[in-house]
Amino acid sequence: MLARAGAEAAAISAAALVATLALFGVFVAFRGLDPFLVYATLFQGALGSRFSIEETLTQAAPLMLTALCTALPARAGLLVIGGEGALVVGGVVTVLAGVALVGVPASLAVTLMCAAGAGALRHWRGVNETISTLLLNYIAIAVMNHLVSGPIRDFAQVLKPASWAIDERFRIGEIPGTSIHWGLAFGGAACLVTWFLMRRTTFGFAVDILGGNVRAARMVGLPIGRLVLLTCFLGGAAAGLAGAIEILAVHGFASSSLVVGFGYAGILVAFLARQNPLAVIVVAILLGGISSGGGLLQRRFGLPDAATLVLQGTLFVAVLAANSAYGRLRVVRARTG
Repeated sequence: MLARAGAEAAAISAAALVATLALFGVFVAFRGLDPFLVYATLFQGALGSRFSIEETLTQAAPLMLTALCTALPARAGLLVIGGEGALVVGGVVTVLAGVALVGVPASLAVTLMCAAGAGALRHWRGVNETISTLLLNYIAIAVMNHLVSGPIRDFAQVLKPASWAIDERFRIGEIPGTSIHWGLAFGGAACLVTWFLMRRTTFGFAVDILGGNVRAARMVGLPIGRLVLLTCFLGGAAAGLAGAIEILAVHGFASSSLVVGFGYAGILVAFLARQNPLAVIVVAILLGGISSGGGLLQRRFGLPDAATLVLQGTLFVAVLAANSAYGRLRVVRARTG
């Protein structure tokens, strides 16, 4: 039964991807371009060279973590879309921790900064979690803009408002022999750990029961409030860690550069992966490849920079439509026996 459900879920995601490619092909055809040539170029920009592969994996790293922010609560029946805000909060807190830890040994400081950056947006029951986490994204971004424009601004940087920079000793650098930062290892490890937690522990089994039927979970005496808080905490911590890594491995300071849509793209990754942490790794690489190949499409075909966003948006709509169709199919199947 579980194998059948997993196969059906994979088929839904595959169907959504195929439909998206067809629709995007129509979009580029109306611009007078050969869809097959566009897709070949996109593949080349994503995986056609060592540089492209490294860029794809670099783009995929934060998506793995922000996807968990949606995927883990979704297993408990919650739709949390606060990954963007959690990433921003994680980045800002990491900067504050890094500045406060000047003089501390670098290895200890990096550990403490990662722990601080993983401070999650907690979930409080009583309001709709989708609306509250969406609004908290804007609050988090507004707080960051306020801080980097005044209280923690580094006035030596004149191009745009930015926070104080963390000490160079605390930067975590790149994986040896590559240009990929260590965020990829953190993201992959987080997905593996959460997969084990959700599929091989009683906690994960309890979360799946809660997500499948709240009434049944209540009848068997599961601690519903605790499960909800823990799954939301783990998801928010993963997105917060993505923000910490963006500071430690990429920017070195907080600024508007943190707000590039990794949190929102993570929602698409989570839905396309069907809330499976292992599938999140594969889908994040797919979305990372689309992002990294967008520049090549722009240079060769004159497509706007937002073309890849159109592709991602179409994919999200296709996933929602496929889920809706699958839900109706299950209802019909149940009625016909």
